Amino acid sequence: MLTHVISEKLKDLAPDLTQVPPRSPRETLAGYIIAPRILDKCRAELTGTLGEYWFNKFMDRLFFDFTGIDAQAFQAFVATGATDEEVAEWIGQQAQPRETVEIVKWNNQLRYATLQDLPEDIQLFLDGFVVKLPTHRPVYHVFDIFDLDEGRL
Repeated sequence: MLTHVISEKLKDLAPDLTQVPPRSPRETLAGYIIAPRILDKCRAELTGTLGEYWFNKFMDRLFFDFTGIDAQAFQAFVATGATDEEVAEWIGQQAQPRETVEIVKWNNQLRYATLQDLPEDIQLFLDGFVVKLPTHRPVYHVFDIFDLDEGRL
């Protein structure tokens, strides 16, 4: 983790992930799925309220790899106390230029991904969550795992 002075603005924006989950991976920011969740985890890491979550691991890497954004640069910008709107603008400026259809296809690929569609390291990690989920609710897509585990479904 980078060391940053934690501003009151950042403290006000950061969710306490020891008490509440980050936003659903289905939400979008700057047109990218999972970006708000990554932002929540980044803010929480910076303020020491990350809890059991991780920043810049597994699914986050998919976003950073696709956009070409450096995770440390993202974290440094978030550390300034940037709002969601400011982070969205920054992502728009920093992300590898792509046609809108490429971003939509990438979003849909993640939105409707099943475990077998993901890299092996992510499959291994998420498999541990699947066995703990309620048996009355089938998991069709990877994002179901997060939303079930975090009480949104």
